[in-house]
Amino acid sequence: MRQFVVIGRDVPTDPDAISLSDIPGAGRLDLCCRCVSAGVFLSHGIRESVRVHLVIADEFTVTFDADSLRHLHPDERNVAARVRDALAARDEAIGHMPADVSPGVELRRMGLDATLDRLVGDDGRGPDGTLVQLHEDGDPLVDAALPTDPVFVLSDHHDFAPDEAAAVDERADRRLRVGPELLHADHTITVVHNWLDTDGYADY
Repeated sequence: MRQFVVIGRDVPTDPDAISLSDIPGAGRLDLCCRCVSAGVFLSHGIRESVRVHLVIADEFTVTFDADSLRHLHPDERNVAARVRDALAARDEAIGHMPADVSPGVELRRMGLDATLDRLVGDDGRGPDGTLVQLHEDGDPLVDAALPTDPVFVLSDHHDFAPDEAAAVDERADRRLRVGPELLHADHTITVVHNWLDTDGYADY
């Protein structure tokens, strides 16, 4: 299983504040939507064993599970509509029990800390995998050993805020960078997929 945790700090939690005619105006939700698409889609298909978790305003987490997704298309408008539907269902998320939005999409009342605890525990090595931070100051991806069941965490167009950095740092097994240039978050996810798909750039 590959998982990506994407921090969307400015995305509004009110579904009425998300206009499908101005997706970038909703806290750069467009970038978060592209992260979902980069995470779960292949050309003419959907990846297996991938989940993307959008942490919205440190209050809610919307999870896209590629293995059970139905009727989701890779364009930003379609993904944004699903995020808006998830936020509209937030009253159905009680405690840490999720609201089922549509096949393969759930919303939980969890911020970053709780989401990381659920995925990797407080030591970064939980039931679902090992936490890997994607950051411009990390070690080169090409030199790193392939992680088992990795949970990658990255921020949107902002750098990690101090509290986010602390939550990640205390759990992360390692910090990696994908290359010498700064990339958009969705492009970073694509590079990481390629790294894993090719067994560390060794098998084409």
